[in-house]
Amino acid sequence: MGSQRNGFKKESFILSADVGTTSIRCHVYDKEATIRGSCTTKVVPLYPEAGHVELDPEALWRGFITVVKGAVQDAGVQMHQIEALGISTQRSTFTTWDRKTGVPFHNFISWQDQRAADLVKSWNTSCTMKAIHSVMKVLYFLTRQKRSLAASLIVFSTQHVTFRLVWALRHYKQVAQAVTEGNCCFGTIDSWLLFKLTKGQVHATDYSNASATGIFDSYQMCWSGFLCSVVSLPLSILPKVENTSHDFGSTDPSIFGMSIPIKSVMADQQAAMFGECCFDVGDVKITMGTGTFMDINTGSKPHTSVAGLYPVVGWKIGSEVVYLAEGNSADTGTAINWAQELELFSDVQETSAMAYSVKDSDGVCFVPSFSGLQAPLNDPKACASFMGLKPSTTKCHLVRAILESVAFRNKQLYETMLRETHIPITKIRVDGGVSSNDFIMQLTADLFGQKLSRPQHHEMSCLGAAFVAGLGVGFWRNQTELKKLQNTDKMFCPQGSLKGETGTQSQAYTPVLQSWERALRRSMNWYNKP
Repeated sequence: MGSQRNGFKKESFILSADVGTTSIRCHVYDKEATIRGSCTTKVVPLYPEAGHVELDPEALWRGFITVVKGAVQDAGVQMHQIEALGISTQRSTFTTWDRKTGVPFHNFISWQDQRAADLVKSWNTSCTMKAIHSVMKVLYFLTRQKRSLAASLIVFSTQHVTFRLVWALRHYKQVAQAVTEGNCCFGTIDSWLLFKLTKGQVHATDYSNASATGIFDSYQMCWSGFLCSVVSLPLSILPKVENTSHDFGSTDPSIFGMSIPIKSVMADQQAAMFGECCFDVGDVKITMGTGTFMDINTGSKPHTSVAGLYPVVGWKIGSEVVYLAEGNSADTGTAINWAQELELFSDVQETSAMAYSVKDSDGVCFVPSFSGLQAPLNDPKACASFMGLKPSTTKCHLVRAILESVAFRNKQLYETMLRETHIPITKIRVDGGVSSNDFIMQLTADLFGQKLSRPQHHEMSCLGAAFVAGLGVGFWRNQTELKKLQNTDKMFCPQGSLKGETGTQSQAYTPVLQSWERALRRSMNWYNKP
């Protein structure tokens, strides 16, 4: 596809930006899905007090504009050659702002933030929740509707927006006042960017982002009026939910010098799933970045979980809705970055060789829970810890223990997924910065007893948002064409004594896993007040 200029066919491109937890990046893609230009800037988190994690909205906005302009410049192309813009964002990080002026009332409250942990715990153990669970169990018994079963098992989490937003409404007086005056907008990063890019014309999100907030009903495909009434959240502040592939309007000409159509808005994990071309039921994607997110395509129906897997909308394109079941571990990249700041190593690329340089971790176990433990343990009060330290422990043992903990959490999530969904696994694709670590990849393949495929480029969220935007303007024709554009950097196959049937416990690592699980249990409930 191209545009005609003075008799010459001018090449056209798709622009895609991804606002992650640690960076904002933008890529310019051509028809072969090759990156023609890139620009990246860091996201600087703020820690105003213990357990609070925030982002500065204006810094985020400036970073977004910088990377979009930088990527186009790096590609050596003009803005008028951009056919469409796709946006992928971290999920459940939100702010509220003045509907008239667009000025935020407070910083973004990150998905990693723990300020609502006590609120979450008190609600999860409250009489109200027990009553809801009981009523829904009876309803499920009578109707056999999966939606009732899901409601009877619901457990709130700090990673969902719900109680962080309840906290904001209680603690920020100007937010409560704006709600009363009908002048408050709530939004995750995607909604806020859309509002800014269109100069206040659009207050919207897409189904993938909405479904990850915890206040969206994935069965009814709308905001949950019932949940909002139970926890006193005003529906009036929530954005309109649109298809993932949708005409979200165009950027205001004053921002980039001309209007660019915004054709996709997508949550980062669902975007990575689309970028990995996991279009079929049973396809699994594991993204290992700041956290680990493991998703399985469950098809046209949401999965009802009993162990903390979360049903999310993968994407809605036209009338087709694809659902995913997701498990996550919050502190994958966080743990590795922390180890680097402690100078256990100088370059992340060294870590795989360091881990291989010792035959084991010398009995050292690392629990990667700076933000609590997620499925299947679900303990927001767990602490991160090293256990089993000895005078003989070296940096290499510590690094190996950290890398092993990432693979062990992968195994926990994978076994939970197998046990819960009963869906045969068709393929497993891995991406994210941590996936470049061969030690973690090989150990994960060994523990799964499954092949893992790693793409040449690890930034699949950007590619997924680009694919959806490109399909929306006819830049690419269909999903079959997208699959042909896929490439693989390396395939990791189960090796040696670890090789076994899918999901079986590998004998070589059984004692190490048992020690690690014991360390997990000792780290749980650490931050509970005595």
